[in-house]
Amino acid sequence: MSDSEFETALQAAVADEVRRALEATLGPHERHRHLMDRARLFVAAYVWPRSAHAGDPELIAAARESVRALRALQGPGGLFVGGDNVDSPPDSSFTVNDLCDALELIVRAPADERAALADLEDELTAIADAIEPALLVGGVHTPNHRWEISAALARLHRRRPSPALRDRAEQWLAEGIDITPDGVYSERSANYAAYVSNPSLTVIADVFDRAEAREAVIRNLESTLGLIHPDDSVETVHSRRQDQLNRFPLAPYLVAYRRAAIDLDRGDFAWAAGRALEGGIPHPSAVLTELLLAPRIGEELPDAAPPAPQRAWEQSGLVVDATAHRRLVVFGGSDYARFRRVRSGLSANPTFLRMFAGDVVLDSVRLSRDFFGLGPFRADRFTPRSGERAPGYRLAETVSAHYYQPLDADRRSPSGEYALTDDGRFYGSMSFGDRATDDVSLHTVIDVEPTVDGAVVSIAIDGPDSPWALELAFRDGGVFEGVTEREDGTAVLDSGAGRYRVGSTAIAFDAGDDYRADGAGRYHPGEDYAFLGASDAAAGRRVYLTGRAPGRLVLTLHAEGTGE
Repeated sequence: MSDSEFETALQAAVADEVRRALEATLGPHERHRHLMDRARLFVAAYVWPRSAHAGDPELIAAARESVRALRALQGPGGLFVGGDNVDSPPDSSFTVNDLCDALELIVRAPADERAALADLEDELTAIADAIEPALLVGGVHTPNHRWEISAALARLHRRRPSPALRDRAEQWLAEGIDITPDGVYSERSANYAAYVSNPSLTVIADVFDRAEAREAVIRNLESTLGLIHPDDSVETVHSRRQDQLNRFPLAPYLVAYRRAAIDLDRGDFAWAAGRALEGGIPHPSAVLTELLLAPRIGEELPDAAPPAPQRAWEQSGLVVDATAHRRLVVFGGSDYARFRRVRSGLSANPTFLRMFAGDVVLDSVRLSRDFFGLGPFRADRFTPRSGERAPGYRLAETVSAHYYQPLDADRRSPSGEYALTDDGRFYGSMSFGDRATDDVSLHTVIDVEPTVDGAVVSIAIDGPDSPWALELAFRDGGVFEGVTEREDGTAVLDSGAGRYRVGSTAIAFDAGDDYRADGAGRYHPGEDYAFLGASDAAAGRRVYLTGRAPGRLVLTLHAEGTGE
């Protein structure tokens, strides 16, 4: 029996998407991925009997318009032109995957509909034929690209089986799927798991019968269950990609959870699929295409069963701890300690704690320091600890700056020219590595002890006199109480306790009787950002607790109005 709620939501989303696509005029600089997605949408809506536009010839004409524009973007080697990456096999593979699915929809259509789509089928086939040789030899530059390009090879093989296509995909698969024992892909990204790795590995498993690809998807879906927050977002603080600084919605996981819930009769996956549907259908053409190619996705789900509320991801340095009153996220798995730089592909988010309590979300807790431009606290050690009331977590970091001594006589240059080398903060023509140093270090230990309704955060900073600021960034929509609000929209806790309230719920933050603010209170992103005039500052309503090293702070976070 079909899931009427799912199909009704999809029907409305597809009708709206088709309407907006038909109203929009194609411009002269459309991206190839958009053009093919648009064409696939029209094909899917044309052949789906429940579509408000089923059998509408206007959709065929609009699809051909997109495909002609796409063909104009195909270079002499078959790859598509446009986008940040030039002559990109993986970027072109995203479009090929949509193209091959559109072709498959046409091939599976009833005879009369296929006849009406014959010219479009020929045009799509010509594009696929022209690009296939490029994907048989093309390379990649991110971990997930291996699975995107392998999925394109699989879909090309599905339309016209070829040993060469299978062999090339198996070359990529022979490297092994980059998933940790925790069920997290190496990029730790919800965005790339939902949109690239999971759907790509699913079609690879289907076409090439690769059990390890199917198992990786299931493991990632199991892992993701524990990362789903009350606001239907998926945790990304540990990500190594662009989403590490943004909220990522659960909705893009809809098809993967529906399919796995139905195939495996799993109530926890059904729970996630139901939550995902509540977020809407953000990409109707993709969801409809999946339904048409795998109709069982539209069947009724098993009875929902919420997953266990607490879990640790050791390889990511991440813990989620939940009670009936609050949900904590503790993070100590940044790559910054190892590489000492901010780069695409590295986890560098300095947020070490989040807290959800009813309608109040403490999105980010960060410790900022004015210490040689070395930036905010990012743990280089993360250790679970036994506590009297509940398990706790220790985050620790040591950062150092150097003062350099004169060069030894045998290393001096008569011309005064020395190697341009990296100090760790900046470059200078000083041959830094050849000099003795005087080191100045700052040691920070943060203990997070979960409580039933919050957490106790104990911070110890040891080192030379230098200012620090603990930043609490709350999601917009509430009001502060007990703090001094400033003209720039931020606030300072001068002493004692304050709270942030949204409606009937609040998170109180209590620094104790001995705390007195000492310092202006602001966030320093570090030299990695500052020399570019940039920042990774948190958004939302921010309040600062300030002090100077060496020093101690014990902060109690307490949820109010979230139940008995």
